[in-house]
Parts: sequence; C-alpha cells; structure tokens
Amino acid sequence: MSAAEIAFLSAVEAAAKIRDRELSPVEVIDAALAQYGALNPVVNAVVTPAYEQARTLAREAEQAVMRGDALGPLHGLPIGLKDMTETAGLRTTYGSMLYEHNVPEADALLVTRLKQAGGIIVGKTNTPEFAAGSNTRNPVFGQTLNPWNLDLNPGGSSGGSAVALATGMCALAEGSDHGGSLRNPAAYCNVVGFRVSAGRIPAYPNPWVYDPFSVHGPMARTVRDAALMLSVMAGPDERVPISISEPGEPLAHAAEGGVKGWRVAWSPDLGGLLKVDREVRRLTKAAALRFADLGATVEEANPDLHDAMEIIVPLRAMRTGAIHQRELGLLDRVENAFLKQFAGRARELGALDVAVAEAKRSALWERVRGFMERYQLLLLPSTLTAAFPKALERVSEVNGEALGDPMEASLATYAISTTGLPALSVPCGFTAADLPIGLQIVGRWRREADVLRAAAAFEDAFPHHLRRAPIVESARQSG
Repeated sequence: MSAAEIAFLSAVEAAAKIRDRELSPVEVIDAALAQYGALNPVVNAVVTPAYEQARTLAREAEQAVMRGDALGPLHGLPIGLKDMTETAGLRTTYGSMLYEHNVPEADALLVTRLKQAGGIIVGKTNTPEFAAGSNTRNPVFGQTLNPWNLDLNPGGSSGGSAVALATGMCALAEGSDHGGSLRNPAAYCNVVGFRVSAGRIPAYPNPWVYDPFSVHGPMARTVRDAALMLSVMAGPDERVPISISEPGEPLAHAAEGGVKGWRVAWSPDLGGLLKVDREVRRLTKAAALRFADLGATVEEANPDLHDAMEIIVPLRAMRTGAIHQRELGLLDRVENAFLKQFAGRARELGALDVAVAEAKRSALWERVRGFMERYQLLLLPSTLTAAFPKALERVSEVNGEALGDPMEASLATYAISTTGLPALSVPCGFTAADLPIGLQIVGRWRREADVLRAAAAFEDAFPHHLRRAPIVESARQSG
C-alpha cells in the first residue's frame, strides 16, 4: 500500500489495520506528513504543525500494539484541531495577532478525550480570526485555499480542518459550528461536517459554559469516521452544566440500519427564506429524492423559520459580548470587521432586545418541534452556492440577486442552528465546474444517531466522498 493510499484510508479502516498489525501508526503518521509536505505549501490548511512530535507518539503507539496493550478506538490516528481549541504546549492563536504567541498550559476537554482514545494530534488548522467569518483567512497565517479550485476559499470557519481532510493531512479533524462553521466548509471541500446538539460535546474551558449556540464537532472523510470520532468526544462533564448525560460510546455504531420506512421532508429553500443557486438547488433536490430509493417516503415540506434573522442578529451580538469579554477592550487591535460589527451591536443591545429574540426563538422551537413530529429528517442544501472566490468575505449575491444582512450568506445553516437540532453535511454531487456540493441532513431533538444512520445510508449508495480534489490527484500522479 502506497503512502498516498494510507493517507486516504478511512479512519475506521486505518484503526482496524493498526489493531490487526497490518499497519504501523508510524506509517499512518508518515503518510499524513507526506501529504502535508506536498500540499500544505499550496493550500495553507495546517498552520501550526506537530508532525515531528506526532512521529514520536506514533512510535510509542506502535510499541503498545506490539506489546498487546489495550488500545483506544482512535489508536494511532492523525488528528487535526482547529486553531480555536486549546492544546497544551502547542500554539493556539485563535487566528488573532492578540494571541500570536499563545501556548496554553492545558488541553481542552475534547483534546484530552481524543488523546485518551489513542488519537495523535498532528497540528492546528486555520480559521478566520476568532472563528468569525465564512472565508478562512486571518492576519496571523493568511489565506487557506480550496483544493478543488485554488482561486476559491474553503468556507469558514473550520476551513483549515476541511482542507486538511480533503488533502489527506489527517484522518480526522475537529471544528466548531455556530452559524454553519462545520457544515459550510464540509460542503465546499467534499467532506463530512457534523453540528451536534449543544452539550453533546462539552466545551471546556469556556467563558460561557451555558452557551447553546456554538458547538464543537467532528469532521471526517466518511460518515462512519465522524461517528467514531463523535463517540470519543461526546459524553457528560459536570463542569459544563448543559452537557448531555448520555455516554458517547454507542454513537460509534450509530451509522447502521438504513432509512427504510422513514418519513423525510425535503425543503429546497425553507419556504422562500433562502436564496439558493439554481445548480445547488438541482443537485440537492436530486440527492434528497434519492432517499426514496433507500426506502424512505420523501415529501417537499418546510418548517416555519420565517423570523430566523430576527432571532439570529441580536443573539449573535449577545453571544459575542459573552464570549469575547477579554477582547472587547482591544477591538482596535482586532482586524476582523465582522467580529467588530457584532461587538458594536452587543454594546447597543438592551435587555428587551435579547428578551424579544429569545421569546421568538421559543416560538420558533414550538413550530419546528411540531413539524418534526411528522418527519424523522429534514433535508436541505448545506450552502446557498458552491465555493466562492478567495477575495470575497462571503457570498454577496445568488442568481444575480443581492443578499441583504451579512448573516444571510450563511442562512441555510444558521437558520437550522437556531433550532438546536443536530445537522450534518454530506457530499451529494458536483457542479458543472466540478465543485462539490453538500446535502444538509437535520434530525430530531438530540437524535444524532438518526442523522448518522441516514447520512451513512446515503453515502453507501452514492459515494461522492470518494472523489479526490484535483491537486490531490495531480500529486498522486506526479508521485
């Protein structure tokens, strides 16, 4: 097996081969390192590499295999972490010059869990400054490029993780998602990104332990890989009072069983709320209707999210004020105009503004809960368009029609975030320009297992994820 073949093994398969002594953890790390060496100078996905430290850990992991030690489910697998996630002894900048030289003393909880499961951290992946934005670039590390077309960006804010996966620099990657930061880059880069329920993966340390909006989640090249990673990351922790009490381990096997007999809703634009590119609409509709081939009943139906923007804007500003307390007095040194805008809005908010938005969010939830009593899944596009040019901060028009508020560019995912429901983006096809598109699969309240099961059934039948980005193919052929 060549190094390139090893680099693109699924995480599930690589872990099994390591356990069966068919592959050494050293070989797996070296394969990821080779991809990093060949492609990261082009795409700029891994911004703080740790491959040399990883090789040392891989040798120790190899010895554990040879001794017959009990092995964790991620034993020997290379993992990329978003540069928003604290890592002991490894620089964590949040994409900001304010923290250019920041080296945390302790790991975030999810990092501890990944390491305890045998995962090996190979580096930090790029993000917009403080993860605010849908184009992955920042003043510390610059621009990350989309491997499907280097003139385009990979989306944000977990764009570095998506690109690292798409180019074989890691087997698994972590990201975070508030308005779509796992799902958008996944769709743009032909990988899987899973926004889980708030509290499914406890976020600690966290300046706001009650945060219901932003979540950490797995990114992977396959749905089953995402399920495996989630099974390790999930589980309660008393330091995070909103953490869900259910253990994570059963999720490793959740992606089985199919959707025969399920009732599924397909929504092309959330009842006119979204402006969706015609080609994206065509591809995602075709993918949604394929669920009938899998045995499900598919109906076009829309949950009532008509006032999502009225909820999103004030609550985004409120969260900015809660999370960025330490940065609010340093905004003159922050370059992210989007973040500055919401910090300014936070200062202007009154208690009644937040109260009204929360009341609307409660009413929205009641409508969505009623809708999901009829359907086990909601299917819709993950993005409004295919990947857009690297020079742009965000999509500004669709089908020649200008978008309004900047939040509208991410509304396909952000509107779903307001519901709190678990949502995953799975590869579902390619445009005429050979750009990947994602189908967003939304499950019922805290039903991550349903989402994984449905996404895996679709992926098995329609394996768009197996197609590699052009620069990957070029590197393979030249190598």
